[in-house]
Amino acid sequence: MTALHLSASNPDCLGAVPDDHGTAFAVFSAHATQIDICLFDDAGTETQRIPLPERTGHIWHGHIAGLRPGQHYGLRAHGPFAPEAGHLFNPAKLLIDPYARQLTGRVSWHAAMQGVVQGDDGPAPCPIDSAPHMPKCVIRPPLPLAPPGPRHAMRDSVIYEAHLRGLSMQMPGVTGPGTPAALRTDQMLDHLSDLGITAVEFLPLQAFVDDRFLMEKGLVNYWGYQPVAWCAPDPRYAATRHEIRDIVHALHARGIEVIVDVVYNHTGEGDAMGPMLSLKGLDNASYYRLGADGANIDDTGCGNTLNLDHPMVLRLVLDSLRLWVQEFGVDGFRFDLAATLGRRGNTGFDANAPFLAAIRQDPVLRGVKLIAEPWDIGPGGYQLGAFPHPFAEWNDKFRDGARQFWRGDAGAAPDLAARITGSALQFDHSGRAATSSVNFLTAHDGLTLMDVVSYAQKHNHDNGEGNRDGHDNDYSANHGVEGPTDDPDIRAARARTRRNLMATLMLSQGVPMLLAGDEIGNSQGGNNNAYCQDGPIGWVDWADPDTDFLAFSRRMIAFRMAHPILRQTRFLHSRAREEDEFVDLFWWHPAGRPMEPQDWEDPELRVICVEKRTAHGTPPWAAQETALFLVFNAGAALDVTLPDAPEGLVWTRALDTQSEDGAPDETAPPSGGPTPVAAQTVVAFVLENAG
Repeated sequence: MTALHLSASNPDCLGAVPDDHGTAFAVFSAHATQIDICLFDDAGTETQRIPLPERTGHIWHGHIAGLRPGQHYGLRAHGPFAPEAGHLFNPAKLLIDPYARQLTGRVSWHAAMQGVVQGDDGPAPCPIDSAPHMPKCVIRPPLPLAPPGPRHAMRDSVIYEAHLRGLSMQMPGVTGPGTPAALRTDQMLDHLSDLGITAVEFLPLQAFVDDRFLMEKGLVNYWGYQPVAWCAPDPRYAATRHEIRDIVHALHARGIEVIVDVVYNHTGEGDAMGPMLSLKGLDNASYYRLGADGANIDDTGCGNTLNLDHPMVLRLVLDSLRLWVQEFGVDGFRFDLAATLGRRGNTGFDANAPFLAAIRQDPVLRGVKLIAEPWDIGPGGYQLGAFPHPFAEWNDKFRDGARQFWRGDAGAAPDLAARITGSALQFDHSGRAATSSVNFLTAHDGLTLMDVVSYAQKHNHDNGEGNRDGHDNDYSANHGVEGPTDDPDIRAARARTRRNLMATLMLSQGVPMLLAGDEIGNSQGGNNNAYCQDGPIGWVDWADPDTDFLAFSRRMIAFRMAHPILRQTRFLHSRAREEDEFVDLFWWHPAGRPMEPQDWEDPELRVICVEKRTAHGTPPWAAQETALFLVFNAGAALDVTLPDAPEGLVWTRALDTQSEDGAPDETAPPSGGPTPVAAQTVVAFVLENAG
């Protein structure tokens, strides 16, 4: 064993930081009595164990001369074992450095990783050395600062949620299906560019663990919502950090931003009896929220909750976010179970909780896109609309309202009216913009768009949980047959409903988000919880793409981008505009009169007619257009009386979902008046210059 020279180091730089002479290490633990750096050769054999020599405050640190980038290492922590106080120290367990920039392999559960066992006298440390079964950290220097990417305003954004592996696994002709290389091919980039989206939102890319119960069933954690190392990309996606950075650069070159789904509400370590992989072994009582008895508080449904009240835990989260912006070049984040990130102690959600306050003033992070999933399973966990600017939020009320309206549910029209105008009741407060609402029809968690119109029930049997997992009410409809069918009438009805849903998404105020594959008719066979399906169920199926719906989706995105009225940041509240005294929002009855309260109260109301204009208070230099008249008809065919067009202008039918590509086949009468609208359609009229 070669003797290595130890010396003092800077405690301010956490993790393993190489320099010209070796590597400095710094690890936070408030309750440890010793932290060891364990060195490994390329075969995974532990060669040396070196206690960090210095402690400054609660940071253990030291410099080891001669250690170069590429060296494999891990941590071991010594300290008290007192579960009643939350202390679970066990030096038999090799731990991942929370600041590790690379891992040697994926984290797959093994019984040796369990830190605590239940003995005859109660909980006890598990004595088995976990090192042979753990991936090792790799010393890597920081990457150079990434160049800036495209910057699309939220009002001009169209987000495309995708799984890095699943997006390309079945795409014919790409290099390296399921790998970063596939996403850099012209075939993939052309598809995304031609579709018109402005950002790809990837499911988690940070290193995560496969759950024990899934591995016992021969399944894996496909989605990746069990993080173990926030500064390192998961090795199943990228062998090197440069591969992720190259994806970002390739998308940036096409004008497409990259948003990453991140999980800071919990880790993959579960509760006290779960695997000991990193934070639990380093300082369980600091990193996790615990009850008075030392047990984990579980507001996430995953066994633990990260303690973001602690300044060093908050620092770890912010440091990792900055790394993904500065080194990988990503343009924003979607925060999983973000209500947890706003919890403060035991007082519940607080819009000024430490994390939400810190990220809003951080010089790097305050300028990127911030999107919250505004709920968790803890008390008071549903917080839609409660996040502060500049956060946007996933709006599940839009998803449910759109599905119920087009399913034909009684009384659904008033709710859809609220959704297409930005869900103002939830978001129009505290100076927030209409773009605070991220509108979506589908996401990774739930049915695909094709399945929303093809299945009335979930079909999750392949998950091995007796079809008990996943949502029990998707507000879906099978149009007469459960699953695939060759019946031409049913297929046509399903196609029209998909067009109506997509049109509703693109004609609404807010920021639209599509699920990857919806544009080509991808199905998961009715599985609404494909979190463990790293196979054909979870992958996008490119074998027989619905080219008609792809063309329609492109048309709808282009229509949205061509009409500033649809992309306003101000809410529309039927207020008169100073420049012309027209109100910015007007609800019309199909007969050509204003809607009355009793009209909205009719449970059989199946049609919404709305005139939208540039919002009251819009400054004169902002983009302007005259007006749009939108008809959402979930009922039978009818005539709709348009308002009279001002002199020199005419209402032009610009969009009609009756046709497969959305192209209109007629022009409304120049003077307004009755115009036919087919059953089960969306029609858009544009007020334009006559002639």
